[in-house]
Amino acid sequence: MAHVLTRSLDRAATIFVLVVAACGVLIPLSNLLLPAGSALQVPTYLVALWGKYVCYAILALSIDLIWGYCGILSLGHGAFFALGGYAMGMYLMRQIGTRGVYGNPILPDFMVFLNYSKLPWYWHGFDMFWFAALMVLVVPGLLAFCFGWLAFRSRVTGVYLSIITQAMTYALLLAFFRNDFGFGGNNGLTDFKDILGFNVQAEGTRAALFALSCLALILAFLICRAVVSSKLGKVLIAIRDAESRTRFLGYRVESYKLFVFTLSACMAGVAGALYVPQVGIINPSEFAPGNSIEAVIWVAVGGRGTLVGAALGAVVVNYAKTFFTSGVLAPYWLFMLGALFVLVTLLLPKGIIGTFNSWWDQLGSKRPNADSAAREDGVTEPKMAE
Repeated sequence: MAHVLTRSLDRAATIFVLVVAACGVLIPLSNLLLPAGSALQVPTYLVALWGKYVCYAILALSIDLIWGYCGILSLGHGAFFALGGYAMGMYLMRQIGTRGVYGNPILPDFMVFLNYSKLPWYWHGFDMFWFAALMVLVVPGLLAFCFGWLAFRSRVTGVYLSIITQAMTYALLLAFFRNDFGFGGNNGLTDFKDILGFNVQAEGTRAALFALSCLALILAFLICRAVVSSKLGKVLIAIRDAESRTRFLGYRVESYKLFVFTLSACMAGVAGALYVPQVGIINPSEFAPGNSIEAVIWVAVGGRGTLVGAALGAVVVNYAKTFFTSGVLAPYWLFMLGALFVLVTLLLPKGIIGTFNSWWDQLGSKRPNADSAAREDGVTEPKMAE
C-alpha cells in the first residue's frame, strides 16, 4: 500500500502534502506556544476558521474524484457532508448529559422541550465515540450505495443524474426540518460541551481538531491519488470520456461508478464530522441545494480533474466569501459568486491549476532540448553498438 501511495505522488502532489502537513503542525503550535499579541501568533478564531476551510477542501476533493475523473456531476454532495455532521453532532449531544438546560442525563434539551418520553432507537449507541465514528462513514456510504445502485443500474447520467441528486438533498432538507424527525428541527444540534472528554471551546481542543483536519485532508488526497493513478483510475477516465465504448469493451461501468461514488460520499461524511465540532452547530441548512452547487463551483474554480486544484478552489472561494460577507459588499456576495463561476467558465475553463498546468506545458514545449538542438546543427550522439 505504501508503494502505491509513493508511486502516485508527483512533484505537485508532494508539495501539496508537505504544505498541508506544515500548516497542520505550525498553526497549532503558533496558537498554543506564542504569547497573545505576537506578530506570529495565530488567534484561536482563525484556527477554527481555517479548520472549516480544510473541511471544505476535503469535500471538494470528494466531488472532484467523481466529477473530474468519472464524469459524475453530483449536485447533492452536501447531503453526505451534512449526514456525517449529524452523526458527529449526535455524539456531541449525548456527551452533554446533565449539563443541559433541563438537566436530563439521557434526553437532549430539544427532546425534553418537545415532550419526548424516551430516546429514539436511532440515537442509541451515539454515546460511544467509536460508534459515532463508524456511523460517520456508514450512513453517507450506505445512502450513496443505495442511491447509486438504483441510478447507475438504470443508466441515469448527465443532467438527469444531477437533478436527481439535487432532489435527494432537498428531500432530506425538508425531512430534517421537521421537529418530529428527532434531529432538532430548524435549530438542529448545538451547545456542544465535550469531545472525548475535552472541552470543545478550549484552545488546545481547537488546535487538535485543526491538526486532525489537516491529517484527514492529507489522507483523503493520498487515497484519491492512489485511485486515479491506478488502473482503476484509467477506467474511470475512460468512463468519463466515452462511457458507451468502455461498456462495449466489457467493463461493468455501473460497478466502477458505484464504487467511486460511495467512496466519495464517505469522504464527504468525514469532512462533515470534522466540521461540526469546529463550527459548533449542525442544522438542516447544511442540506440546502445551494451548498452543494457552491461546492461544485469550488472545484470548477480550482481546476476539475486536478485534486490539488479542488482543494485550492475550496480555500480560495471560502476565504473570499469570508472577506466579502463581512463588509459593505455582503448583500452582493451571491452575485459575485455567480459572476466568478461565469468568468472562470469563459476565461479559465480548466480552473486555476488546470490553466497553470497548460501554460507550464506550453512553456516547456517551447524550450528546445539538447537533442533537438543537436539535430538542427547536424550533430548527433554516437549510438551504442548492439
